[in-house]
Amino acid sequence: MKIIIHGGFFSESATNHETKVAKQEALQQIVKDSYTFLKNHSALETVVYAVSQLENDKLFNAGIGSQIQSDGKIRMSASLMDGTTQKFSGVINIEEVKNPIQVAQILLNQDDKVLGGSGATNFARQHGFEKYSTEIPQRRAEYEAKVKSLRTGTVGCVALDANGNLAVATSTGGKGFEIPGRISDSATVAGNYANKFCGVSLTGVGEDIVSGAVASKIVTRVTDGFSIQKAFEKTFDELKPFDGFAGAIGIDKFGTIFHQDSHPRMVFAWFDGENQGVFE
Repeated sequence: MKIIIHGGFFSESATNHETKVAKQEALQQIVKDSYTFLKNHSALETVVYAVSQLENDKLFNAGIGSQIQSDGKIRMSASLMDGTTQKFSGVINIEEVKNPIQVAQILLNQDDKVLGGSGATNFARQHGFEKYSTEIPQRRAEYEAKVKSLRTGTVGCVALDANGNLAVATSTGGKGFEIPGRISDSATVAGNYANKFCGVSLTGVGEDIVSGAVASKIVTRVTDGFSIQKAFEKTFDELKPFDGFAGAIGIDKFGTIFHQDSHPRMVFAWFDGENQGVFE
């Protein structure tokens, strides 16, 4: 059993020691709790569990603490993929839901598996998700001050369970100040993809990740015989011509954990039951 999570990119990691330590501690706690959960649950159930914990932590840009768009509203996206069944589901630009990834989980068993905008929000209400504001004072202050610093935040999890099944989940609160209706990578196969050979979750600039079809390329290459390291390296090399901004985490069917980013620094943590790693 193996698990790796990420909490997006953040610029303050290089200059704010307190924030860096807080994120390291949060990620290490969430990855350990999620590994414990994995012992008695499937990879699919576990990635939803882990991403829900990340959505519930205001340190990360997903769920609580999501960015505010240019019209003053928060719209979130999340997706889920089961590597065994090859089923993908997601929500795009959903509003006022605490845990978008849990809505994506319900959609996995529906005929229509990806919903956007008001349709996604209405579906959530119909399935018992109460209206919940994910705005925190920090995000409102940033919005009102029209903060222009780079904020590429997403959360994600890849898990390999005791039966050898892989699953992946990804959730984002957006990049902040975007045009309403903008769609990023998080609820697409460019940012969230898995099969029985490999699972990959992305964070970074959504437009770059979609242009590079990053997650699906990595998984396809592993499926075709590349090692996970070589698959990551080749795919990230293909981002260089347009200076693509991306970070990815992955696990292959052998339990090999790998991560890579094109720009510093992606925050992540992994755990295999004995050993643990966290971003520095």
